[in-house]
Amino acid sequence: PPPHDELTGLPNRALFQQRLREAMARAAAQGGAVALLCLGIDNLALVNESLGHAAGDALLAAIAARLRPCIGEHDTVARLGDNEFLAVLGRVGGSADVAPRCRAIFAALAPAFALEQQQLHAHASIGVALYPQDGGDSATLTRYADLALSRARADGGGQCQFFSAEMNQRTLERIGMEAALRLAIAGDELQLLYQPLADLQTGDLCSLEALVRWQHPQQGLLSANRFIPVAEEAGLTAALGLWVLRRACRDLRAWRDAERPAVPVAINISPRQFHDPGLADSVAAALAEHGLAAGALTLEITEAALLRDGAAASVCLERLRALGVGLTLDDFGTGSSSLSNLKRFPFDAVKIDSAFIRDVASDSGDAALSKTIISMAHNLGIKVVAEGVETEAQCDFLRRNMCDQIQGYLFAPPLPCAELDVLLREPRRLPAHLLRIQRQKRSLLLVDDEQNIVAALKRLLRRDDYQIYTANSGQEGLDLLAQHAVDVIVSDQRMPGMIGADFLRKAKQLYPETIRIMLSGYTELQSVTDAVNEGAIYKFLTKPWEDELLRGHIAEAFRMKEIADDNERLNLEVRTANHELASTNRRMEELLKQKQQQIHRDEISLSIARELLQHLPLPVIGMDDGGMIAFINGAAAALFHGGGALLGNEASCVLPELFPADGAAPHDGAGHNSHLHQADIGGLRYAVMVYPMGESSASRGSLITLSRCEVAP
Repeated sequence: PPPHDELTGLPNRALFQQRLREAMARAAAQGGAVALLCLGIDNLALVNESLGHAAGDALLAAIAARLRPCIGEHDTVARLGDNEFLAVLGRVGGSADVAPRCRAIFAALAPAFALEQQQLHAHASIGVALYPQDGGDSATLTRYADLALSRARADGGGQCQFFSAEMNQRTLERIGMEAALRLAIAGDELQLLYQPLADLQTGDLCSLEALVRWQHPQQGLLSANRFIPVAEEAGLTAALGLWVLRRACRDLRAWRDAERPAVPVAINISPRQFHDPGLADSVAAALAEHGLAAGALTLEITEAALLRDGAAASVCLERLRALGVGLTLDDFGTGSSSLSNLKRFPFDAVKIDSAFIRDVASDSGDAALSKTIISMAHNLGIKVVAEGVETEAQCDFLRRNMCDQIQGYLFAPPLPCAELDVLLREPRRLPAHLLRIQRQKRSLLLVDDEQNIVAALKRLLRRDDYQIYTANSGQEGLDLLAQHAVDVIVSDQRMPGMIGADFLRKAKQLYPETIRIMLSGYTELQSVTDAVNEGAIYKFLTKPWEDELLRGHIAEAFRMKEIADDNERLNLEVRTANHELASTNRRMEELLKQKQQQIHRDEISLSIARELLQHLPLPVIGMDDGGMIAFINGAAAALFHGGGALLGNEASCVLPELFPADGAAPHDGAGHNSHLHQADIGGLRYAVMVYPMGESSASRGSLITLSRCEVAP
């Protein structure tokens, strides 16, 4: 074969390897080093997909033209594959000499390429391996340069990366993990843990999420994020996903047989598995194999899977929806999230990612995002699940803002089957004060840096049956508010670190539903007046206090809070009803859509049947169940062309020759419901067959066919 690449005119692989070996031999004899550069064009696939392979080839040729001036007389550049080039720098002292050469290559490729009336840029990455430091032969050096290129791309691309021994070690570890994972999947050595989800309206366990784990022989129990990336790189996600699906169905069957509560199980579907055309068939087969209804299973799908091909995603989701399995949009709020996906795709539930739940009780941004997702989903009739719920404060925020379900360590960690079986036999519930619509015990927070004041207030107010929390500083008060739901706050003004007015301002910002009272003997009026005007303070009371008057003010504050709570409960009940109505409307819209699709398919089938009958050489006449002619094909119309208008007329009147003189229509010899007799039409004898319709369909009426008799009687 010719020694040069036909597209770029650069040396081909064989010639390049020869020059690489020659450069290494010179370096070994004369000293110095050789640098092998592996240059990848990161966006070539995008150019090929958007503009076609001809444009991609033109870009490669133009890149080769710009690379030639960057290569010295002792150097060689070649095209390695579809989107990679190799370069040998024959006389370098080390990495310090190579880095400027790489920068020169990036500079040469930086200006746009004018191709096919388009301004295209080449996004490149470079991996570098050095002889003799990194490898002593051309094959090893090439492999190491390619590893360095992979690291450069993994770090974001557009950069130069030198090989290091750590890269090779990581690659060897990944290869070993891949081999072990293949054996683990084939040998059924993985395991599933199940994390329970709680319903915020009832407090009951309402679902389980299956989480795959791997008991690695050397590294111990590995979570999914340790080996799923290896499975994706090795093309094992389909096999792994199928294993999870079948194991979850097997466990579900075992729980049903043991008469455990019928709790549905959710499994995660990777983007690659989601785009497998056989996914719906695999799910249907697993359910059928274990005798499970489709409602026993929920599939969790990330937005990353939807973004690759929206049209294909819609088809896949519709097929899964037709099976009857539940569909959940997972990790919502991360990456390229779009609220429009809630409307576009037929999901039953959406999960708010744990990253937005972690600080939801204290971060206004996370709180606003979570409330927006909940409101939008509910308006579309979609349930909302919050992941990563670990504290009562997080749960209380979600309860008050109408979240439907929670998942996290507050309710239960992921459990192996044996521990989960105990939980299923002795159902766990959320405490009543964390449920969505509940009247809770009155709670009071006392904040004062003087211990004797706090103790006196507790003694005075204990008789009123309040749940009393105490703090000795503003920061302690904020910490308590983050942990417990509080109705009324009574705070001193003059405290070290944070004055009472500032504490109550922050409390108002973070917990605006609280009623805030200042009780102080310090009368610096400006900050107090400002706080009152801002709404941070409901009342300002002075020390020393009169016991019954203070009790009355606090009782009044609780009454105000309870009126607000009653209004909020009513609002929650209305919103719950609206959500249920929206859910019902969504289901009805889906049913209507399915009916419309079925009608459309039926209409197409009817049109095909009509066209088929129209061109059939056998005369065919269709009658409705009242005996009126509803259809007549071309052959029948030609046979009865002199009989006048036929459609819409009673068949026995306009075509009496088709009916026996005695009005009888005997059964055929086999005893079926079709009727057979003979008739003379235009001097010829025809066999007349009548087929009643509706035995195996919703059709009504009958079909008449006429066929020439071989021999006249």
